[in-house]
Amino acid sequence: MTIAENLIPEEKVLFESEKHWIAPIRASGMAVLMLIGAWLLRSLSPDWTGIFSFVGSIFDLASVALVIGGIVWIIYNIVAWRTARFAVTNLRVMREEGLIHHRSSATMLTSLSDVRLNQSLIGRQLDYGDLVIYSQSGDAGVDRFRTITDPAEFRNSIMSIKSGGGMAETAAAASAAGAAAALAPAAPPAPAAVAATDPATALASLADLRDRGAITTEEYDAKKAELLARM
Repeated sequence: MTIAENLIPEEKVLFESEKHWIAPIRASGMAVLMLIGAWLLRSLSPDWTGIFSFVGSIFDLASVALVIGGIVWIIYNIVAWRTARFAVTNLRVMREEGLIHHRSSATMLTSLSDVRLNQSLIGRQLDYGDLVIYSQSGDAGVDRFRTITDPAEFRNSIMSIKSGGGMAETAAAASAAGAAAALAPAAPPAPAAVAATDPATALASLADLRDRGAITTEEYDAKKAELLARM
């Protein structure tokens, strides 16, 4: 599922980022060690015969398992890199990540308390870093965006929107909609509703509706006759 598919009414993306290309490399350290371990096991596998021949088979099976595990791990990290998306909207901070093991999160800007950027020297040179999103719910609401591109711009967008930019725009749109509804002319009362009031007042109201074109002359005459018959 993409960021766009998770937007709610009146919500729009103001800044978007993704995982940096170094993310699968950074996350594959253990997988590389597994491949190195497989090579070492294969190199050290004894070429024994007889009763101890099974030792070499165990070494070979372990090396194969490490190779398969390391390759699968690297593929998973590549998939996670290609599918991760991070966004700041006028209402929320959002994350969609993972294909096999999908992870999705959204933090309302109104509940967000702090944003921290962790960026190494290499990260500053290559423009990637980790963001930690804190909400008012404390540790339970902590969200981590790891190895994303443009982390400083992402953080600055969050703080800018939270301080007034996008949220003020949304509030202004809601106020404008409310003002338009308040200024909209009220619908004229239906003839049946007018007829339910005092007959003399109803006749005056019917005449006003006829003069304003809200009802036809025929409708006015019919209701007038009905009211006069009640008096």
